[in-house]
Amino acid sequence: MDSMSLQTTVEGADSSLTIDRTDQVRIIGERINPRPESDLAEALANEDMEPVRELAIEQVENGADLIDVNVDVDGVDKETVLPMAVEAVADAVDVPIVIDTNYDDAEALEAALQVAPGKPVINSVSMEEASREAIFPLVAEYETAVVGLTMDESGPPDDAETRVELAEALLEEAESYDVPREDVIIDPIALPLSSNSDIGFEILKAMERIRDELGNNITLGLSNISFEMPEREKINDLYLAMAIQSGLSVPIVNAGETREAILLADLMMGRDNFAKRFLGFYRSK
Repeated sequence: MDSMSLQTTVEGADSSLTIDRTDQVRIIGERINPRPESDLAEALANEDMEPVRELAIEQVENGADLIDVNVDVDGVDKETVLPMAVEAVADAVDVPIVIDTNYDDAEALEAALQVAPGKPVINSVSMEEASREAIFPLVAEYETAVVGLTMDESGPPDDAETRVELAEALLEEAESYDVPREDVIIDPIALPLSSNSDIGFEILKAMERIRDELGNNITLGLSNISFEMPEREKINDLYLAMAIQSGLSVPIVNAGETREAILLADLMMGRDNFAKRFLGFYRSK
């Protein structure tokens, strides 16, 4: 293993997964994330976990390696429903779980951690003081991995330099809680090109420096980049390929829409011997 390529190992109900940017890209499936007034939001408010199970199974069938679980929508008692949703996903699929909630819902997060199998991922912590103080003790106690957002009280920065400085600060903070550096997956935070035409390039620069100088695995909520733009899928796929070359190793995406682009990027990065994975996917279609 290259000294500048840290490996993050996570575990599901009956599986272990190593995230390593020198190997294939791993996919965090994002579909369990309710929009206001959606069918999923209504089901969660009624504590109906069947749609959660169905979405988890569908995403794994579409190539998701981890499942993100977010129940943050009006009308949902998160302290009750988040652990229910985590249990439902763990019952439906074996893959590792990403527990996605805000730091001000630490009670709901801990309730979910108590029922999550294996070694899950907490999504997320930032350099905001309240976030650090709420999340890092739980990461340490439950020995999870964690997504580290490159932001503080000022919000996400516009430039690559500040993003890298915040990533370094997150790693120092993690070490102060005895959280291993490799268990921090850095998220340089995708922001819409529609409001800042330079932001896509700044994020790519930040990822390259995190890759080369820190070695951590990198995630990104990719669909934010195309917000309020036409041809969103084309924008997402093209940016995804550029981001993978820049160090993105575990994107948060809709697996069904992006798996082909990810497999092609892996192929072009020399991570798919004899194109076996891409050809297998192509034949399955």
